[in-house]
Amino acid sequence: MGHKIIPVLRIFDYAKAHEFYMDWLEFTIDWEHRFESNAPLYLQISREHITLHLSEHHGDASPGAKVFIEFQNIAAYHHLLTSKNYKFNKPGLEKSPWNAICMEVTDPFGNKLLFSESQE
Repeated sequence: MGHKIIPVLRIFDYAKAHEFYMDWLEFTIDWEHRFESNAPLYLQISREHITLHLSEHHGDASPGAKVFIEFQNIAAYHHLLTSKNYKFNKPGLEKSPWNAICMEVTDPFGNKLLFSESQE
């Protein structure tokens, strides 16, 4: 059985998280959990092979994390994102020292997602 590592990223505002992750990056909400109606939200989102947990719980994670994501067809994904003209993020494509094409985006809470496609 394979093991999966799922990063937990701190969020502070569900609407902003939804706009960034679901509307712009096109992740899907797999499930959401609250202990009660006035409790912080914890949710799982995914896109293709990528799974992330987003948490409003203050003890779960610190804002400002960076997640490295191996990705395929990064140029097509970059084109999709830039065609949406999202006013808070205008990512570019860069050649990395490790022979990859990379695109980094920063969520509204200071967390960074570095998408990387190997050129080998």
